[in-house]
Amino acid sequence: MKAWRRPPGSAVEERAPAETVYGGPEGEEAGWVTVSTGASALVTGVLRWAAWMLLVAGPVVGVAAWLRAPAAIGVPNESVTPSAAVRDTAGPAGFAELFVAAFVQAGRGSEASLQPYFPGARDISLTAAPGAHQVGQLAAVRVREVSGGYWSVTVAARVTPAGQEPERDASVQPAGAAGSGGVLRYFQVPVKEVDRGVLVAAALPAEVSAPPVGEAAGLAYGPMHEARRSAPVVQTLQAVFSAYLAGSGELEPYLCPGTAISPVSPAPYTAAAVQRLAEAGRRDPYAAESAKPSDGQRRRLLIEVEAVGPSGAGWPLAYAVELTARDGRWEVAALGVAPALGDPQVTGRKK
Repeated sequence: MKAWRRPPGSAVEERAPAETVYGGPEGEEAGWVTVSTGASALVTGVLRWAAWMLLVAGPVVGVAAWLRAPAAIGVPNESVTPSAAVRDTAGPAGFAELFVAAFVQAGRGSEASLQPYFPGARDISLTAAPGAHQVGQLAAVRVREVSGGYWSVTVAARVTPAGQEPERDASVQPAGAAGSGGVLRYFQVPVKEVDRGVLVAAALPAEVSAPPVGEAAGLAYGPMHEARRSAPVVQTLQAVFSAYLAGSGELEPYLCPGTAISPVSPAPYTAAAVQRLAEAGRRDPYAAESAKPSDGQRRRLLIEVEAVGPSGAGWPLAYAVELTARDGRWEVAALGVAPALGDPQVTGRKK
């Protein structure tokens, strides 16, 4: 190949030496192209600045992502204060009941029986004889969560001295009354969750006074009325409770389609009679009986039933019942639901 020379005296301007780079199949001389040194320097500078920007931005983006709380998958990210977690109190309540039962019946030499509940029991010394007291009744009556995984549980225990028969019926003796039925006493137990649901007592039980007696709950029903045997709604309810409590007749004909209610089995009563009823939002439950109900019409009733046991003794029972009209008659849509509560402001004005 002949070298190219510039003719003497030509007006061609001076050029900077060319830099040779690989340019692909379209390049000159078997894929080689020439790029000026200035252009190469410009590209190199741009790439250098881009690299520095990535190095600086990387940590900034990482810190921002770390500081930002991630939203839960499938849950809308709402700018509201999250509600406190609802914890199951059945565990602490049952644990406290068992601890109080062991505590009341423990005595000198049996301190080790308390260690499964209170690890610090190894450091205590009891003076009473083991079994000097017995527990006839036991129930957690108040559970209050002091902090996360830490509860204060109040347990009612009917304590009976040894040699006396524990009273099984709390109605025989008033709270705190002494006698052959024992004394109803209250113990407060601090219960702590220490590891994956493992519960321990943080201290020995503290005997406390009885919880205050609350006021009657304000319900949404009108006044009670004596049951009229001729009223269709009373006849339906009478048939329902006879089948439900006494096993007399069938429930199915009086239930709404799709409603499944099983009678109490074995039947604890020989007979059941509707005594009184009240209706939510209506002062007279028989006012709705004057006209034929339209399909889908609903009613909420509170029913008082006297159930008679095999001994002949009657038990007063109360049931919340929801009725739905179909084909001109009332059918049971729900039985045994919680009674409807009234508006607290309205209840307060009535007082």
